[in-house]
Amino acid sequence: MQEHQVLNDLFWLKDREEVMPVLFIGHGSPMNAIEDNEFSNYWKNLGKQLPKPEAILVISAHWLTKGTLVTGNSTLSTIHDFRGFPKALFDVNYDVKGSPLLAQEIIGLSEQKIIHEDLTWGLDHGAWSVLCHLFPEANVPVLQLSIDYYKDANYHLEIGRQLQALRKKGVLIIGSGNIVHNLSAIDWGNMNTDNYGFDWAIESNELVKKAVLSREYSKLLDYKNQGASLQNAIPTPDHYFPLLYILGLVNNSDHTHIFNDKYVGGSLSMTSFLFG
Repeated sequence: MQEHQVLNDLFWLKDREEVMPVLFIGHGSPMNAIEDNEFSNYWKNLGKQLPKPEAILVISAHWLTKGTLVTGNSTLSTIHDFRGFPKALFDVNYDVKGSPLLAQEIIGLSEQKIIHEDLTWGLDHGAWSVLCHLFPEANVPVLQLSIDYYKDANYHLEIGRQLQALRKKGVLIIGSGNIVHNLSAIDWGNMNTDNYGFDWAIESNELVKKAVLSREYSKLLDYKNQGASLQNAIPTPDHYFPLLYILGLVNNSDHTHIFNDKYVGGSLSMTSFLFG
């Protein structure tokens, strides 16, 4: 009886006439959650322009797992998954409602049931540092989808493709990471220098942007063999993989809008995409 009820609850969100956009957001430093800067201001303005979602699904660079998990909690608490930052950042509380029903729908959409429910995770800073500006009232249910760190690039793109139906049901899907993310190479003395990027960071960021705009996803999947610049930009793929989920969700009719297309500290890009 319980299984029958769950099946009846699947696809409980009705299709909309308007397909929701999808976003890849370069989230950068956790300090963007509390700082008033050009990146956070853009997020604030973007939140006012987006259609009101029924729910939000975030793929964050900061939830890495073995296997793919989705939060099935009825509420998601704020995770302060960092250290060495001011108390004001630890005081940020973005507790929101989850959606157990939507979690089951997401599990049902995954082929061979490769997505599984998780009841332990909340919202990490890759999610809430952006959402607190996009939706400051925290009045939209939020779920997180984990990144299986042991899978190849194509796996992550394919998961995105399997979830395309959610766009028709009013679910806003956000990938949160950074295209160029090499913390070991940051020039801390130039953190406040506007749009300061190393040559290899600019070269790799432009390569990715060109491939996204031309829909040459094969290059993005084969990122390990696209030259030394991209190897410097992606020393580990945790911040890169969220982009692949979003590209899997893009359809041929989507327009591409690039925003926050700037560099920080030489080795970090904030470049972000809106598709829709």
